[in-house]
Amino acid sequence: MSAEELQQLVEEVSLTYFNAPFQHQAIFNQRLKTTGGRYHFATHHLDFNPKILEVFGEEEFLGVVKHELCHYHLHLSGKGYRHRDRDFKELLKQVGGSRFVQSLREPKPEKTYWIYECKKCQQKLYRQRRFNTSRYICAKCKGSFQLMTTEKTTVE
Repeated sequence: MSAEELQQLVEEVSLTYFNAPFQHQAIFNQRLKTTGGRYHFATHHLDFNPKILEVFGEEEFLGVVKHELCHYHLHLSGKGYRHRDRDFKELLKQVGGSRFVQSLREPKPEKTYWIYECKKCQQKLYRQRRFNTSRYICAKCKGSFQLMTTEKTTVE
């Protein structure tokens, strides 16, 4: 989608869903990484993340356009334009905009944990790094440790 097509799309969505014209500039911003779009309060321009359109398609992108236009029209009309405001939530629901955009981030990689067990009390320790079992003792019972196994899990 070109810049002119984006501008035209935003203007059409504004007239169709909000019954008000969009009279400012809408552009793609390659630097947006974690958000679908941005409304600039000082200039009233809209920025959109082009990856949302590429990865998730036109339907998801249309939800982002509606979301940003909610900020735009509410701010210009002097109503509550922030995410927490009732006016914003009601208008977003009314026009069918998306509250949140799907995440573009890749899932976190799995980490390997070394599992140690105390020989006396069988308490388990999960460590990201190996340690010398002859140098450390159990804090609970003063017993020695032995390496049991390794386990891969995702970190949250």
